[in-house]
Amino acid sequence: MKRVLLILGILIVAALAGVFYLWDKIETKKLEMPDSYQTIMNRGYLIVGVKTDTKPFGYIDKDGQIVGLDIDIAKAIAKFLFRDEKKLKLVSVTPSDRLIKLTTGDVDIVIATMTVTPQRLDLIDFSHAYFIAGQTVLVPKDSKISALGELGNHNVGVIFGTTAEKNLRTLVPTARVFGYRTYDDAYEALNKGIIQAITSDDTILRSYALNNKSVRVINRKYSKEPYAIGVRKGKENKLLLEKVNFVVKTLVTNNSINHLYSKWGLR
Repeated sequence: MKRVLLILGILIVAALAGVFYLWDKIETKKLEMPDSYQTIMNRGYLIVGVKTDTKPFGYIDKDGQIVGLDIDIAKAIAKFLFRDEKKLKLVSVTPSDRLIKLTTGDVDIVIATMTVTPQRLDLIDFSHAYFIAGQTVLVPKDSKISALGELGNHNVGVIFGTTAEKNLRTLVPTARVFGYRTYDDAYEALNKGIIQAITSDDTILRSYALNNKSVRVINRKYSKEPYAIGVRKGKENKLLLEKVNFVVKTLVTNNSINHLYSKWGLR
C-alpha cells in the first residue's frame, strides 16, 4: 500500500511540475510578444482596415480604387513610417468585423469611421480623434419624420455594430430595428420602403442625400461621435500607438486635416 501511495505521489508531483512548466512557457510567450511597430517595419508595409462603402471616408471610386478621408490618413501614416505612402495594404472591414480583424491581427490598425466608446476601450486602444461626427436620421424626401423621437413604431435601419444601433435602442425603444451589414444595403431597403428611416452618423448619411434628391437628412444631431484609429491593446503595441498619435497630432497642428476635410466635402 505504501508503495502504491508513493508512486501516486510521484505521479502527482510530476503532473504538477508539467502544469507549472507549461504555464511558465505560456506566460513567457506572452511577455515575448513581438513589438508591433518593429514587425511592421520588418515587413515593409502597413496593413490598415478601412471601409469601402462609406463615402467620403472610405469607398470605391469609378476607377475601382479605394479612396476617402480615412484612406488619406492611412497614407499619411505609411509615409511617416516608410517615407512612401504606397507602403500600404488596405483591407476592407465592416462595423461588425473591424474589431475582430484588428484583435486577431489581420490588420495592424483600423481607420474606419470608428467612434471611441467605453465598451470599445475595454477591447482596444484608440488614437487621438481625427473627426467629430454626430448621429442623425435619413428619410425619404416626403417623409413627415423630423426628429429621432418620432421613429417610434417605425421600421428603422441601422448598421450592425455601430453606436447608432445602441443609441436608437436606448433613446427610441419602440422603434422596430432592422439591422444591415452595409450602408448600401440599408439605403436599398429605404428606397424599397422596407424601412422608413436610417439612423447613423451625419457625414455618412449626407453623402446619400447629396447623390439622391429623393432622400433628406433631418437637420439635427443627437450625439457626438469622435472618430479615432483603433490599435490593439498591450505594451507590444504602445510604440505603434505613439507613432499613429504623432501623425494625427501633426495633421491637426499643421492644418492638414482641415485641407483633407475640404477635399472630401466635410467642411
